[in-house]
Amino acid sequence: MTKRSKYLVALASILLLGTFISPIWKIDIEAPQYPEGMGLYIWINKITGEGPNDLNTLNGLNHYIGMRIIDENSIPELTYMPMIIIFMAFAGLLIAWKGNKNAVLIFIIVMILLGIAGIYDFYIWEYDYGHNLDPNAPIKVPGMSYQPPLLGSKQLLNINATSLPWIGSLFIGVSMLIMAVTYFFELKAARSTK
Repeated sequence: MTKRSKYLVALASILLLGTFISPIWKIDIEAPQYPEGMGLYIWINKITGEGPNDLNTLNGLNHYIGMRIIDENSIPELTYMPMIIIFMAFAGLLIAWKGNKNAVLIFIIVMILLGIAGIYDFYIWEYDYGHNLDPNAPIKVPGMSYQPPLLGSKQLLNINATSLPWIGSLFIGVSMLIMAVTYFFELKAARSTK
């Protein structure tokens, strides 16, 4: 690999660590009783409210319809996702140091597979969270489930929930783009020397 490609791979690897400084997903909640809105940020290692009391308020509302409390200690993904990101960043830096273009392709494939697994896991969590309701909840609506949208907006009774990737996901996306561009630069360079 050229020196430029090595620097780009190193940069892409370091960008993955941006997921520690910004959430990867955001869920906005709008309801008539909360005109200022509420929001949840999903980080790779925690869940926080957009406002200081948003998470507690949402947990209180969810209690009435039988949804479980959102407790980051009950979500094991928040424990091992940081380790995966650190491992991938370290692997990327090792690839940059060794200068192996085929390893860049493997890195890209692994990151795509991890992304697919992460989105699928998030969907399963949302499904379970919105469907496995407490049968003794104070408010019951026959046939109603409260699964938040995976992507986009969804009306849940009088609440509109919007779920979108956030800045942490942008760090991952830019990292992947840099890796892909670097790999294609290296392929093109290899073909031109033949």
